[in-house]
Amino acid sequence: MNVTLEIQRFNAEQDASPTFRKYAVTVEPTDRVLDALIDISRNIDGTLAFRKSCAHGVCGSDAMRINGKERLACKTLIQDVASADGDTIVIEPLRHLPNQRDLMVDQSVFFEKFRSVKPFFIPAGEPNGAEYFQSQDDRELFDEATKCINCAACYSACPILDKNPAFIGPAAIVQAARFINDSRDTGLEARIDILDSASGVWPCENHFECTRVCPREIKITKLINLTKRQIKKYREERGEETAESQVPKSENKR
Repeated sequence: MNVTLEIQRFNAEQDASPTFRKYAVTVEPTDRVLDALIDISRNIDGTLAFRKSCAHGVCGSDAMRINGKERLACKTLIQDVASADGDTIVIEPLRHLPNQRDLMVDQSVFFEKFRSVKPFFIPAGEPNGAEYFQSQDDRELFDEATKCINCAACYSACPILDKNPAFIGPAAIVQAARFINDSRDTGLEARIDILDSASGVWPCENHFECTRVCPREIKITKLINLTKRQIKKYREERGEETAESQVPKSENKR
């Protein structure tokens, strides 16, 4: 099967703006897009830059936009994005993050927001004996959020970041939800300041784009809405107002 990969090229050190270059490759329908990129890098153009690591959909390194949708190149088969001989597959870097080179983006801002929600275990108290005990039901409350691989596909797909770059983003809220719903953790109280802010959970408008592109099929929008309800309950119990009113109305549709 012959296809053309139309790839966005950009070198921040020398290019004023991105351009596209086409590469003709011969592939099997069951080959991965990642296989085609590796073939180009090894045999056609060694200057092509992209990230990869495990190549099995676990590390999230090779997230990119393939035919206009955020995907993992290692999990996307040629037949998923090309149906006929001679088809063209357009490949671009993730959005909302600075383009470093070709399909590589600078993830510094993404991980800065990730770290802001304290994505680590903060014990609520001493364990009962030598370890913390937790029921299966309690474990299921945060099981969904543990699937996140920090690929940033949801961050790229989020339309809110088009108009509000300060928005913390879907991935950071998922990481917060993982600990908020852990019965062994201090939960929401430790993370309330960043989540209940004008750039926290409230800008989300339920477009569901994050959920649609998640390669791990995490119900991201559901977790965001759950976190909103938990914040409201937390504030109501204390006679306090949330920061929801601080978000402009055009960015506050849920």
